[in-house]
Amino acid sequence: MIQLKKLQPLTDQYLESIGFTWHTDSDTTSYVSDEVVTITEAQAEAFYNATNELYDMYCEAAQYVIDNELFHELNIPFNLVEVIKKSWENDVHWHLYGRFDLAGGLDGKPIKLIEFNADTPTALYETAIIQWALLKANGLDESSQFNSLYEAIKDNFKRLITLDTDIDQFEEHYKKLGWKILFSSIRGNDEEENTTKLLQHIASEVGYETAYEYIDKVEFSNDGISKDETLYEFWFKLIPWEDIAIDEGELALIVTELIENQKAIIINPSYTLLFQSKGMLKILWDLYPNHPLLLETSFEPLENKKQVEKPCFGREGANVAIVNSDNSLELKTDGVYENFKMVYQEYMQYPQDSAGNHYQAGVFYAYEACGLGFRKGGQILDNMSKFVGHIVEN
Repeated sequence: MIQLKKLQPLTDQYLESIGFTWHTDSDTTSYVSDEVVTITEAQAEAFYNATNELYDMYCEAAQYVIDNELFHELNIPFNLVEVIKKSWENDVHWHLYGRFDLAGGLDGKPIKLIEFNADTPTALYETAIIQWALLKANGLDESSQFNSLYEAIKDNFKRLITLDTDIDQFEEHYKKLGWKILFSSIRGNDEEENTTKLLQHIASEVGYETAYEYIDKVEFSNDGISKDETLYEFWFKLIPWEDIAIDEGELALIVTELIENQKAIIINPSYTLLFQSKGMLKILWDLYPNHPLLLETSFEPLENKKQVEKPCFGREGANVAIVNSDNSLELKTDGVYENFKMVYQEYMQYPQDSAGNHYQAGVFYAYEACGLGFRKGGQILDNMSKFVGHIVEN
């Protein structure tokens, strides 16, 4: 049984004062739980080690996919294949951050990979800022968390310039290069806009010259990516790569040419689409069969096993089905992702509380594992799931 600690919730007024405006769900309940999950240092270390190992495995699997031209297997749109290869080959295309979703780890069961949100992960604001503020507001030691996410992303912004060399050399390198970052998200989504602006704030703290612009107002040309006639070497876009490929084919062509001609560096890089595809779960199982961090996954239904059917690209639990070992359907959600290829992953129940709520661990990765948070909800976690912070106690 999962261990919880009740706290005084942060007020809506406070949350809004720090830019967190999506604090209330459509049913008028609070999105941020007033309880935190209690974990031990050993459990935190296990999540840390598992996430670091999984990232290394994903890198090996990505190289395998590229070497063997398995893009179609992963449902990768054909018009992004070349730009994925280019971004993978050149180290300047640096992966800023991603989030692993994990089962187990708290209930006596082993940690298991559910999927990797590598391109446009949600819950950044919640993990880096809100759960820290929740402890502080309750008079608890805010450092009693597995949570260095803010500082880790700050350091990774430095690595956009220094790459794998000493990040203390950032200022020296930046003075020579002077590369700027343009941050973009879509209109009409407070969560995405404020999350993007949080990342912009972190980059500005590091020392970059930055700007923000809605994606539909960003200017693209053969010279690069610009706003108000100012060219930006880096472009951070909070829009999924698969959406660019499917809905913005012309843009996919433009950014491919810009990357090939070394006119722009896009964050997160296009190769994160390989990580994002749930088809990679099947590749991982092929490369690391029966690995203790993996669940059996196939492109065909598993025989005589309870399993989860989910699309290669999908979000917020849409178009997911739980199928029993006798092939009877236990649960299914609707959505807009039914046209993507499906994968079949062995079912593992999430840790639960006394009320029967399920808890999925999310561990952010930015050069290394750096921040833990939880989502609480039903067997299939959807857009009505709650964010739950944590505290490390022994």
